Amino acid sequence: MAKKKVRTISLDLRNDWIERKPEAKRTVPSLKRQCELLRLSRSNIYYKARSRILEKEDGQHKRLIEEMYKKNPTYGTRRMTKYLNKLEIKIGRTRVTRLYRELGIQAIYPKPRTSIARKEHYKYPYLLKDLEINRADQVWATDITYIKLPGGFVYLTAVMDLYSRYVISWQLSTTLDSSFCVDALREALFCGTPEIFNSDQGVQYTSNDFTNELQNSGIRISMDGKDRCFDNIFVERLWRTIKYELIYLYSFENILELKSGLADYFHHYNNERLHQSLNYETPSSYYFSAKATKEAA
Repeated sequence: MAKKKVRTISLDLRNDWIERKPEAKRTVPSLKRQCELLRLSRSNIYYKARSRILEKEDGQHKRLIEEMYKKNPTYGTRRMTKYLNKLEIKIGRTRVTRLYRELGIQAIYPKPRTSIARKEHYKYPYLLKDLEINRADQVWATDITYIKLPGGFVYLTAVMDLYSRYVISWQLSTTLDSSFCVDALREALFCGTPEIFNSDQGVQYTSNDFTNELQNSGIRISMDGKDRCFDNIFVERLWRTIKYELIYLYSFENILELKSGLADYFHHYNNERLHQSLNYETPSSYYFSAKATKEAA
């Protein structure tokens, strides 16, 4: 009868009754005897204890992984495993992969297909070779990057004045069609008109919708040559800065949270963040003071 009553008590409650260090208390029965009295499997008890140890270790390992990932987001699971092993932590790549997945992170490396060329679209020549960029609105540039959210990838584009590093406009999209790039361009043209507009040869920038906007404004079109990834280096640096200073530090659950975070960050980047290359001025002050000087002249 007593055994039947014990069985009606929940398994979790019976587990909680187990004294896991009976050797420290002589009046407490051994683990084996406790399990017999409570009708529990000893393997379940040992598994629970091991699970608690692993959970504690996982927390410690996650902190180390996050610290290194913020410094080197290009570290994949293989390199991170080697890094932890050098700290004398016995951990395998399978476990590190699981921790990466639980943290929602992955190695950052150039992902294909953000900009795809289309053969039938005209490719404009590159106009920035040996060009000295010495005034605002002389050259604007644009590019696309990806940002990982729990529900999938979203895409960010921005238009930047290369002289001042001022981000004139930006847009987010869940797809890679040309419409969000055109929207960013139209928004930027409300601020001014550049002499040259530079982009890569992706279909978003070679589309008629995009190039017509530039031609109708009398803007010369420049496009990076194939495999010349450093032609748009200033926008690439912007993406790196955003990811280090915003994306890797905060967990955005959806596109609305991300859009709000980006709005705050671009305001900070343009109006508060000092740039060494700009003599420790902000892009906003550098851009608008240069425009004022140009207009006065």
